[in-house]
Amino acid sequence: MTFIIILYDKHIYICIRRSIKFTNINLPPEDIKILVVDDEENSTILLKKVLEKKGFNAITQNDSKAALELIANEDFDIIISDLQMPDVSGIDLLKAKKEDTLFIMITGFGSIDSAVEAMKLGAYDYISKPFNLEEFILKFDKAVDNIALNAQVANLRSQVDETSSFSSIIGKSRKMLHVFDMIKNVSRTDANVFIEGASGTGKELVAKAIHYNSSRANGPFIAVNCSAIPDNLLESELFGHTKGAYTGAIEAQKGVFELAHGGTLLLDEIAEMPYNLQSKLLRVIETWEIKPLGSDKVKKIDVRLLSATNRTIKEMIDEKKFREDLFYRIATVTISLPPLNERKDDIPLLADHFIKKISAKMKRNVSLKGDAIEALTRHQWKGNVRELESVIERAVISSDTDMLGKHYFRFLVSNGSDEETLTPGGNMELKDLEKVHIRKVLEENGWNKLQAAKILGIDRKTLYKKIKEYELE
Repeated sequence: MTFIIILYDKHIYICIRRSIKFTNINLPPEDIKILVVDDEENSTILLKKVLEKKGFNAITQNDSKAALELIANEDFDIIISDLQMPDVSGIDLLKAKKEDTLFIMITGFGSIDSAVEAMKLGAYDYISKPFNLEEFILKFDKAVDNIALNAQVANLRSQVDETSSFSSIIGKSRKMLHVFDMIKNVSRTDANVFIEGASGTGKELVAKAIHYNSSRANGPFIAVNCSAIPDNLLESELFGHTKGAYTGAIEAQKGVFELAHGGTLLLDEIAEMPYNLQSKLLRVIETWEIKPLGSDKVKKIDVRLLSATNRTIKEMIDEKKFREDLFYRIATVTISLPPLNERKDDIPLLADHFIKKISAKMKRNVSLKGDAIEALTRHQWKGNVRELESVIERAVISSDTDMLGKHYFRFLVSNGSDEETLTPGGNMELKDLEKVHIRKVLEENGWNKLQAAKILGIDRKTLYKKIKEYELE
């Protein structure tokens, strides 16, 4: 991984004697390779001493042309460089960065256009001149945390193998590992399996995983959504019909039970099946025989039956909306899928999987910054994994860069229950509203604190106090 920070030269001297605290990281500081680039030798020497005092290794370079060659030939975790330099500028260095480079641009007052250009080219962040050391250290800390988080995601990705991934089911959380164990166990049998879970948790993926890991893998896999078929047509869809069996039946048609012969049939949203049809399904499961509508002939079938629902089936049984005897027939084994909010440890891995999948589809090479993954992890996912994939695809489509930070996911605040969704009124305290407003202004201005302070009508020192008080970093 490579990491570029643009250094403003003389203003850094103002606060250099103050105590400096770096965030605690998972990666040893000596493992992070840093390049400091500035045509002012005093600046490179000074920053080198500051970083090395904290255990970080730093290489300095005052010739921007030589720095360009270093970036092309070596891998740096952090490169600190000035924007305005003879021959080769900070923008030139940014364009030459490695694919996984994080780039923080420090630009002079009135050069916001340069910072915007840098962000479009894939910069991680930027700082406006003049700036104080605390702001610089804050940016540095966040970037180092990003390195550690990306390393964690890479490690998780490397662990996704046959024991933790079935037909694109991704997860390493305790609850998902239990699901994987259940899939492996039931795949060895022909038992009827009942899959329960909220919409978007991946019930059909689990069904496919069971089928393709079973002895029936070479047979057909048929899935039918019981809620999507009108009640008067569902029986025909399941068991088939003869020509003229009812008005509109202009030719004979096989049902899904017959089509799935020798393989697996998934009855998705089985709880939506009409009560009177449930008794006919029960009969089929007891005999494994079907009789198409309009026919007197009975056909033997060999089908492995899987069922799924997002409803609470036991409540429906109590309400006499679902047959209890049918439930015991279809649920020899039950697999319960946890909602995404109960397996948030899997979100970085899922996000990485989806970003690569969507990038390949769009012929791009998009990746997520650490702060984007953090924002996705904090969000309340009412739509579960399906919503997560949709959100990432929307962000990729709307982005003009291949390095997505959390500001590309700002539309999430209108959908979740995060603090940003607070609105005035009720029992909400004034400080909560202030926190929401400050965060919104900071995000809309790319976390440019000087610009945000002007908009908020406060000085920068007060803004820093508010950021610390509300933990907005």
